[in-house]
Amino acid sequence: MAGDDQAVDAVLKVRDLAVDFKTDTGLTHALMGVGFEVPRGKVTAIVGESGSGKSVTANCIMRIIQPPGRIVDGSIDFAPKGMDPFEIVSLTKKDPRLQELRGGLISMVFQEPMTALSPVYKVGNQVAEAILCHRKVSRGQAWREAAEMLERVGIDDIDRRIQMYPFEFSGGMRQRVVIAMALVCHPEVLICDEPTTALDVTIQAEILTLIKDLQRELGNSVIFITHDLGVVAQIADQVVVMYQGRVLEIGTVRQVLKQPVHPYTKGLLAAIPGLAPKGERLATIATVVGDADITTPFPMQTLADGRQVSLPPELGGAQQA
Repeated sequence: MAGDDQAVDAVLKVRDLAVDFKTDTGLTHALMGVGFEVPRGKVTAIVGESGSGKSVTANCIMRIIQPPGRIVDGSIDFAPKGMDPFEIVSLTKKDPRLQELRGGLISMVFQEPMTALSPVYKVGNQVAEAILCHRKVSRGQAWREAAEMLERVGIDDIDRRIQMYPFEFSGGMRQRVVIAMALVCHPEVLICDEPTTALDVTIQAEILTLIKDLQRELGNSVIFITHDLGVVAQIADQVVVMYQGRVLEIGTVRQVLKQPVHPYTKGLLAAIPGLAPKGERLATIATVVGDADITTPFPMQTLADGRQVSLPPELGGAQQA
């Protein structure tokens, strides 16, 4: 992260990313100048309210933005190990690196596992197919590796369960299958888009522990998208705070959660259930933000502690150019 004594080894560098959606009423600016780095081997959490641009950012990294959405500006530099670095936004549909990118070098776990699983194929076939799409191995070898990965994510009685269909699994077990499918090709980056939201609290904790344990074991980078700052505290090394298509604050998890600088970040933290003193009403984001201007895109600046923040001039921020 900018401001550190030594440059961070970043696997991804997102720069000035802008995305528009064409609607009947005109253009909607979903992302406006989004920029951050993903440190290699670390967990970066992207947080913010619904509609802040978190998932759109992830879809840009995977190059799965669909019409009427369009990337109109910016770059995403990717530096996978053992390969020459390349820029993602400029890849054409026929570029072989694009197929290798999706599911091979970068994988994604979605909020609802049934959106990633076919109901008519056995889970073993689906995990094995992910291998066959990216590597030249026999179907038997792919099946064996699929079984190993399914066991690795906590699915027991593997000889029986590998022959089952997704509808025969619980929600938590289906999410484990999706995680296995995402990791079976050993991607450089794993993107988790609200992977625990649809699960009950107990299963959420199990899935979070699984993701963190596998990240430490495999040494890959994780982008974890969530609106739950409690989850961030458990899993993240770095936090990127987004609001209305822009990045407002970037820092370590301790900096952002313990000593937030931006008024919006302070509002997010104040609105967490359980933090208000007993008998007092929970604060709202608007109450904490007050009259601070959080809608104008002020320049990002690096503070003495290394974090980056976009502050209005009245709070010490830089003036717009």
